[in-house]
Amino acid sequence: MFIDEAIIHVKAGRGGDGIVHFRREKYIPFGGPDGGDGGKGGDVILEVNPSLNTLYHFRQKKTYKAQDGAPGGKQNMTGKSGEDLVIYVPPGTLVYNAESGELLGDLTEKGQRLLVARGGRGGRGNTHFATPVRQAPRIAEKGEPAEEVRLRLELRLIADVGIVGVPNAGKSTLLAKVTNAKPKIAPYPFTTLEPNLGVVVLDDEIIFTLADVPGLIEGAHRGMGLGIDFLKHVQRTKMLIHLLDGLSEDPVADFHQINSEMALFDPYLRKKPQVVVINKIDLPEVREKAKEVQKILSKQSGVEKVWLISALTGENVREMLFHVANLLKSLPEEQTFQEEMPVYRVSKDPREFEIIQTEAGWRVIGEAIERAAAMTYWEYPQSVRRFQKILQTLGVEDGLRKAGVQEGDTVFIGDFELEWVE
Repeated sequence: MFIDEAIIHVKAGRGGDGIVHFRREKYIPFGGPDGGDGGKGGDVILEVNPSLNTLYHFRQKKTYKAQDGAPGGKQNMTGKSGEDLVIYVPPGTLVYNAESGELLGDLTEKGQRLLVARGGRGGRGNTHFATPVRQAPRIAEKGEPAEEVRLRLELRLIADVGIVGVPNAGKSTLLAKVTNAKPKIAPYPFTTLEPNLGVVVLDDEIIFTLADVPGLIEGAHRGMGLGIDFLKHVQRTKMLIHLLDGLSEDPVADFHQINSEMALFDPYLRKKPQVVVINKIDLPEVREKAKEVQKILSKQSGVEKVWLISALTGENVREMLFHVANLLKSLPEEQTFQEEMPVYRVSKDPREFEIIQTEAGWRVIGEAIERAAAMTYWEYPQSVRRFQKILQTLGVEDGLRKAGVQEGDTVFIGDFELEWVE
């Protein structure tokens, strides 16, 4: 089954906890701190695998998590880092943040990678907190929380040439004739409900990929039928074969309709080179009519040549494909790819915070302060005092006082519930 959109939830590995530990050996009863650091959590990485051509496997599994880092050990031993999680996607996959809509990456090349969730760093052991004054620190850090994000994956087929046209023009028949693809074929509209991809081999040196894009109808750019779902696959192609149905009542009107739908969806599509082809000339009534249509379309702007073919019998098909191959060779490099650039957004300062009064108390919301709370060992008084200094440094204490916090009020930071004491 061809699936070209999917939403998944990915979570990196949490950093391992640093530990509080002191050296204890024979004849050294009061050794110094030797608590090791936690290991780094694993990253979540998307990687292009050319053997994939659909996002179907994301329908079966939608949640992915990398391995957490291991806690530190005694004798300053650092915990083992969590293994990275590599998720394979087909070439042509656009990766969006499902919440913000921001484009994170455009994965097109074999082996191309995109880091989508970074593993948390390991917490520091008590060795790092020793000072000449504080020689036996009972302070350590828990591992940093992992990044997690909902992703929207969108697949746009990468093909050299796309076949476009109205329903039942013969696109699937042509694809089956010239490649090893096996699309569904029947003599009624909308047989093809999903794009099909094939490889055209004309000789040892002339090889290109061909995509059959399902038939477009009037209003496709507004999503009528399955228009938008199919039009996006045309964006990746370098040029188009515009296939017209010789049995249509008005092939010229069909030609203008399809071009209008593509231009309304994306003005860039209007600039793609097109080879216009009238199909079904194996039928006597079509052959005569096609010659008149050929004369009319030859005068249209941007139309270099109009071919008359029969996808069923193969008449003129090979010659037309050689013409397409020569056009592909002549295309300037800059016309073969429409670069998608992510919108630049100024990143939010992680030290910023917001204070909200609720019925249960006060809630402090902020990336840095919530991360600090999650990395605090609340069972160690020295670690709690360190967290209080962080509250002062970030300005949270002053912010709470200005907001009107009172003695004994409850303050929520992340998953933790604290009591305000002056």
